[in-house]
Amino acid sequence: MKKILTAVVAVAIAAGCNKGELPSTTYDHFLSNLTAVCNQSFAGTVTANEPDIGDDPFHGQKLVMHVRECSDSQVKIPFHVGDDHSRTWVVTRTADGLQLKHDHRHFDGAEDALSMYGGETKDSGSVKRQEFPVDQFSMDLFQKEGINASTTNVWAMEIEPGRYFRYELFRPDGRLFRVEFDLTKTVETPPAPWGYPELPAKK
Repeated sequence: MKKILTAVVAVAIAAGCNKGELPSTTYDHFLSNLTAVCNQSFAGTVTANEPDIGDDPFHGQKLVMHVRECSDSQVKIPFHVGDDHSRTWVVTRTADGLQLKHDHRHFDGAEDALSMYGGETKDSGSVKRQEFPVDQFSMDLFQKEGINASTTNVWAMEIEPGRYFRYELFRPDGRLFRVEFDLTKTVETPPAPWGYPELPAKK
């Protein structure tokens, strides 16, 4: 019996180390955790913003995330900051993992000069947390716009089903920004993010 149990454990470990299976499982489960709250909105609070950058656009503002559009391969999450509806997080399943992009728009829907920046996962992460180191497109964009510090950005998303969702930005120079959303209760859905159509009314 002991030999049988040992063999079973060995097979389980080998399966867990199979690079062709583990990333697919964690990435897809992470997306499933997001789609489980599709069409719902939640209030958030900034829990870290270091160092103090002075003119903080989030201070005193109502923060709301809306899990607005979901499919098996993509989730779009507008992040509303008071009356500023310019931000949408776009999480996409790729052949190698997950990609995070920041879709930034003006009031008229036009794309901002700093838009569609982000990164892609470099490892399997976990079903609860995924990290997105800055990609080459974004580094080139940041350099073009004179924001060289952002060329080392790493973004992260973390979800504990039924408890919280966290969005995070960090980098080696000590920059840390984190906002946490309470998944235990929903809030009123905000208007459509800039550049996106209003969703049809629910019947």
